[in-house]
Amino acid sequence: MTKAFITGIQNMTNTIGVIGLGNMGRNMAATLVKKSFTVIGFDLSETACKQAAEQGVIAATHLSTLTEQCNIIILSLPKAEHVEAVCLGDNGLIHVVSPRTTIIDTTTSVPETSRMVAAEFSKQNIAFLDAPVSGGPAGAATGTMSMVIGGEMEAYKQVLPVLEAMSSVRVHVGDVGAGNIAKIANNMLAAAHLITTAEALTLAEKAGVDPEKVLEAINAGSGRSGASQAMFPTWVMTKAYDSGFTMGLMRKDVGLAKTLAQSLNLTLPMAMQTAALWEDSAQKLADSDDFCCIAQCTNPLLFGKEDEV
Repeated sequence: MTKAFITGIQNMTNTIGVIGLGNMGRNMAATLVKKSFTVIGFDLSETACKQAAEQGVIAATHLSTLTEQCNIIILSLPKAEHVEAVCLGDNGLIHVVSPRTTIIDTTTSVPETSRMVAAEFSKQNIAFLDAPVSGGPAGAATGTMSMVIGGEMEAYKQVLPVLEAMSSVRVHVGDVGAGNIAKIANNMLAAAHLITTAEALTLAEKAGVDPEKVLEAINAGSGRSGASQAMFPTWVMTKAYDSGFTMGLMRKDVGLAKTLAQSLNLTLPMAMQTAALWEDSAQKLADSDDFCCIAQCTNPLLFGKEDEV
């Protein structure tokens, strides 16, 4: 990393750009506003821009408006292909971003895309970090997300004040792409734990034991997980199903794990079975349904809403 790059970051202002103002990006932007940052946001959706403006975010009508005023830019996009288009497309960031800018990509993307984008940006003295997040819209809104980060350590350290404002936990995993791999592994576990917890509670119910009490017991024992400690109490047992993360997004993430395993010629039977179950769930659950609804495929009577069973 060049001395000029480091000097540019050290002289950074408190103005941050956020591209992608959906549930995650908008709430991350709003959290930064609350932490006394000036935030300029961009999204193709006028509705998203309006909602962000109501939370104190300055809406930009063009990418160039954002890049002219920000040398730290956060991406919050649906998929890897969107990251590539926004960064390297005909009207992408690479054509309008100034040298000594840092791009922080919070998208659950793939390592190959992050490495390709980072390589192109580096030719123009622009740093790129892949920094996918966990915690959902609620975590984004409260600054309590977890972030797993790949990229040069020096770039990570220089933008750490911004990352600390957005999240409660940060783990620098390695070089560019490492954050993506860690997030894919994490989401594969979360997807599996949702199903195995539903099966464990179904086992208890059919054996005549109160599943609520068994969930409490699991959370006091060695079988607990993020699914049993947070997802089931908050969204499944209450039948709220309003986490803000969809079946479609989790199916995408599980698919990324399956593809990565296959590309490495790995035999991972549990991962493959989890992927198959999430793929099969499309016959019963729409992409727009909350991702915790996967429990309904195991036991629709126990976990389904009363008007749906």
